[in-house]
Amino acid sequence: MNVRRQYSLPNCSLILEGLSTEAPTSAPVLSILTNAECRFVGMNKFLCGGRDFLENLVKAVSSYAQECLSGIRHPHETGQNPDSVYLEKGENNTHRLVWYPSPELQQPESPVSINLSTVQLFDLVEAVDQFFADTRTLPDLQLKLQPLSRRYRQGDGSLGSRVYPFLAGVGGLALCGLLVSLLPMPEVKKPEDKPATVPSQTQPLPGNTPGPR
Repeated sequence: MNVRRQYSLPNCSLILEGLSTEAPTSAPVLSILTNAECRFVGMNKFLCGGRDFLENLVKAVSSYAQECLSGIRHPHETGQNPDSVYLEKGENNTHRLVWYPSPELQQPESPVSINLSTVQLFDLVEAVDQFFADTRTLPDLQLKLQPLSRRYRQGDGSLGSRVYPFLAGVGGLALCGLLVSLLPMPEVKKPEDKPATVPSQTQPLPGNTPGPR
């Protein structure tokens, strides 16, 4: 039975297609992945692949999200292995996503590099988070997070710079607040002070002037 799952955000969509090995039901389990796509609104470039690609994508997104939360650089593989994916900080508050497509896809560009805005990155994190929250899609795929090695930790500094980056999950309010803080703040103009006006005395209307008593 063919099964399709789509996790759509305003700027990013994660689309998974596969097969179910169970008897047909109203909510079948997608147990065998045949194709995965990650698309961004307004971009012709998109990422696609099979099970290895999806696993590498969610690991890269999770690692980069933890890096943003902890403030500590995470080691990641940058080799040119097929389906490998990694994220790094770009210029002007952008986030560079790099993907080495499988040779079977015959992509004209390798590697594929996409510059994401902070909003696009947050939607990508949220799409991955929704995928892991869906217990009927690849339930055997588990995200294995490991504590950061001591050599990557900062010995001295504030408490925030010494936090272990083994937070469970890749979404949440903390990450949302962090990513929103990276957005440029709108310029607020201070209202000009207007001179105080003195109320004028009310003049009596003609014919309504009280006469002598």
